[in-house]
Amino acid sequence: MQAEIKRGSLEMVAAMLISGSIGWFVLMSGQPVINVVFWRCAIGALILLLVCGLLGQLRAPGLRRSTLLIAAIGGITLVLNWLLLFSAYRYASISIATAVYNIQPFMLVVLGALFLGERLTARKLLWLALAFAGMALVVLAQPQPRQAGAGGQYLWGILLALGAAFFYALTALAAKRLTGTPPQLIVLIQVSVGALMLLPLVDFHADASAGQWSMLLALGVVHTGLMFVLLYGAIQKLPTHLTGSLSFIYPVAAMLVDRWAFAHQLSLAQLAGAALILLAAAGMNLLGERRRPQPTAETGDIAQAGTGKTPSLR
Repeated sequence: MQAEIKRGSLEMVAAMLISGSIGWFVLMSGQPVINVVFWRCAIGALILLLVCGLLGQLRAPGLRRSTLLIAAIGGITLVLNWLLLFSAYRYASISIATAVYNIQPFMLVVLGALFLGERLTARKLLWLALAFAGMALVVLAQPQPRQAGAGGQYLWGILLALGAAFFYALTALAAKRLTGTPPQLIVLIQVSVGALMLLPLVDFHADASAGQWSMLLALGVVHTGLMFVLLYGAIQKLPTHLTGSLSFIYPVAAMLVDRWAFAHQLSLAQLAGAALILLAAAGMNLLGERRRPQPTAETGDIAQAGTGKTPSLR
């Protein structure tokens, strides 16, 4: 058991470190956001098709028409999530977009209360209020614009990150309806739908150097195929609270990458706001998950969606 937990922890850490570097690969690709998301979906679909085939999941029992429909809807919202988040990187920096994006567990809590009948407790409302206080600090501490329109671009980046968080919450909400379906198969359906959805919009004539193509290839192979395999492997081995705690490596890694690659330094107020958001998400996840039964291997991190971090969809 200890060996399995150790292996699962290493897989989770690796998945979160890979996830934290996504923003750098997106920006360094130099491609329009639609092209980036399309190639991530298309290449990722090929990798996940191979993985699902090797695991014998392509003939998964219970793969009914209703399952395919819900997964397809989740694919649409997943693609919208990626489009908005990757766009937010260009306006508000990787660090700020990632911090604001971590509002998504609280959006899911509200959606769960509205559509799934989940109870909105005083404890959840307290963490929700703390998270929005943190977001207010991030927004109000926008940098002084050095040129005309810079402040507006920053706020636009904040709105894009919030939109991404909302569509992520919808994706997780759809996934909660797919209990019993192998998670890699869910993602395969979603990225396949995403590739088909964006196919008419892709600029296949956009100039791209060999280095830029390598970035797109990495986003599909490493940040989609490999990351999901590592992530779900970890989730099947680890207790829920440990999965949740290790998932906070993602935003920290993203901010460190932003600082290292682009020398982007947050102000004290922005750091405080980001810390409040992450603290609230940790409180929702870790303090609540210890009281809940561990999810099954089939439901994976989707079962966590109502209370905490769900890192699988980045």
